[in-house]
Amino acid sequence: MKVLANDGISQAGIDALESAGYTVLTENVAQEDLIDTINRDNIEVLLVRSATTARKDLIDACPNLRLIGRGGVGMDNIDVAYAREIGRIVINTPAASSQSVAELVLGHFCAISRSLHDSYKNMETGEFSKLKKQYAKGVELRGKTLAIIGFGRIGQSLASYAIGCGMNVVAVDHLASPRTISLELGNDISISVDITPTTDIIEGITDADFISVHVPKQDDGSAVFGSKEFESMKDGVRIVNAARGGVIDEDALLVALDSGKVAAVALDVFENEPNPRKDLLNHPKIACTPHIGAATVEAQDRIGTELASSIVAKFGVFAL
Repeated sequence: MKVLANDGISQAGIDALESAGYTVLTENVAQEDLIDTINRDNIEVLLVRSATTARKDLIDACPNLRLIGRGGVGMDNIDVAYAREIGRIVINTPAASSQSVAELVLGHFCAISRSLHDSYKNMETGEFSKLKKQYAKGVELRGKTLAIIGFGRIGQSLASYAIGCGMNVVAVDHLASPRTISLELGNDISISVDITPTTDIIEGITDADFISVHVPKQDDGSAVFGSKEFESMKDGVRIVNAARGGVIDEDALLVALDSGKVAAVALDVFENEPNPRKDLLNHPKIACTPHIGAATVEAQDRIGTELASSIVAKFGVFAL
């Protein structure tokens, strides 16, 4: 059985599949050539991350394609419901990257609370005294309130880090059931904290000093955060989006930044990837990274081996 990992897969994932008798192809095929390649090479498993899409036209045009796998959490680049409706298998790796994304968000908290992103860029000017004064109004994380929007695996992992930093955590989720956050503090010390999310986003963000976004766009494709939501936030709030581009209305975000309503923002995702708008990339109050939430060696190994395990569980082991 041939597997095309069009957006790449870790060596650990390749090894796991090949040891089970699968042929793994890692050549990146352009989207416009993907249908021809799948049919020509009799690809039965297509693995993607965020760059490649698997829409209805591709699914219909590739009758031998039996499984589509997403290396990551969100599957908005795959027509999941349609694929499953006609008998194709669709899988993802919801737990593999949670820790890596949470750690990136925590890093962004540190960056935008102390203007690290902007000072890194400007130190080479040599205007030491001017810059020292310019960046002299940072804030601490300890004691601040963090609103986590979307309290799944990534949100809960972030909560554990934030609680460890001494932040007060509130959560917003479509499920209001309590979650237990476990913290492993080293030296065999562990504690547990119970958090019950609110389902009301306005209630959740009103008193937040920091907001981290971990939800997709709304069902109609519109942003979750627009002018109304920004108006409900306290002045000087700091926001991180490591979920999906378009979850935050980028025009409304710039207005909120320029008015001072929002003190700083960190974006790992953008509405027009891989070509984000320049006014976001160049804004002194925005820290940008190129969609690297899950881009750690550890997370990619977990993603690869989890995909391999799911594929082997579905189709079995082939004789070598």
